[in-house]
Amino acid sequence: MSDCIFCKIVNGDIPADKVYEDEDVLAFRDLGPQAPVHVLVIPKAHIATLNDLGTADAAVMGKLYLAAGKVATELGIAESGYRTVMNCNAQGGQTVFHIHLHLLGGRQMTWPPG
Repeated sequence: MSDCIFCKIVNGDIPADKVYEDEDVLAFRDLGPQAPVHVLVIPKAHIATLNDLGTADAAVMGKLYLAAGKVATELGIAESGYRTVMNCNAQGGQTVFHIHLHLLGGRQMTWPPG
């Protein structure tokens, strides 16, 4: 989508601090981190919300979580622990309408998250 900020990052139109990339997935540091480690893991294909997923998207969703695990290991938070969060729509906290998995770590997480 031409107006999607994450699609612009995927296309190289907007720079990002990339920490992982493969054919289907891109991970980069969040500009407004909520933890010492805060990385966004996105599919390169535009999917607006979780509600827009179809059965054909199952593989890329798995790839998001596999990439998150690799990034957590590379950034040294896998052993101590981390959280993954995906928001859906406005009341769920989604502000960019291109699905993205938040990878948060480097501090003690609390529950409930809010």
